Amino acid sequence: MSIFNFFSRDDDDEEELMQDPADRVGRQPDSAPSGELYEGMRLDVMTREGDPLLSGRIVSRTEDTLTLGRLPGELSFKVSTLGSEVSLSGYDKKLLPICLSATVQESTRTSLVLKNLKIERHAENRETFRLPCNAPLSLYRKDDENFRNPEACQLVNISIGGCCLQSEYIHMEDEVVRIRVKLEDYAPLTFLGQIVRCTEHTPGVFWYGILFAQLTEQEITSLNKTLYNLQMGIRDTHLRTEEGSWFNSGYKKDR
Repeated sequence: MSIFNFFSRDDDDEEELMQDPADRVGRQPDSAPSGELYEGMRLDVMTREGDPLLSGRIVSRTEDTLTLGRLPGELSFKVSTLGSEVSLSGYDKKLLPICLSATVQESTRTSLVLKNLKIERHAENRETFRLPCNAPLSLYRKDDENFRNPEACQLVNISIGGCCLQSEYIHMEDEVVRIRVKLEDYAPLTFLGQIVRCTEHTPGVFWYGILFAQLTEQEITSLNKTLYNLQMGIRDTHLRTEEGSWFNSGYKKDR
């Protein structure tokens, strides 16, 4: 069986792989449900141009304002200009996405107070949950089965279907690669993937949309729980994945 039989190609999925989390603000199907805010919810804050500012969690709410505090383990916030407009995005307890626009009322290194909150349309629902994630990632050539020659990259976002990564290395579309990524204190994960889209994000820096080899239902459930825990700041050890390559069992069985 050809290696490419393990990948399903869909134009909409390929385009989604390349999306900057900031680009999803204001883009959604009209039928997509809206998430609900709650205390402790993580929100990623960006400029209206899409540049990341900080990630925090809701510590208090009023009818007119929303206050964000630091995430556990995080250091100081980047201080924002008073009166500047920002965008916020996150997921609620049901993994429903929510996007907001707001104005900075107060900004310190430990808190951010926002006013003029408005719900904006979003692009994702539970079935296409994609987690923005800034984490180191190692990319390997397909024939490097022992992971001896890593290319240092940066993860942009990840879902059960694939991921987007940032790299200074040049790769071709349709190239099959191996990926190893460590998400916070969870065990390292490895995937077999295929490059389905590539763009030059900035001069000399490339974004690659990677489509994972098809995961089993059990693997999909496990990864969904891991991504959900990361989004919610949960650290339940019984939901952590074991180190290993998820694609190995299915790939070798059908080979």
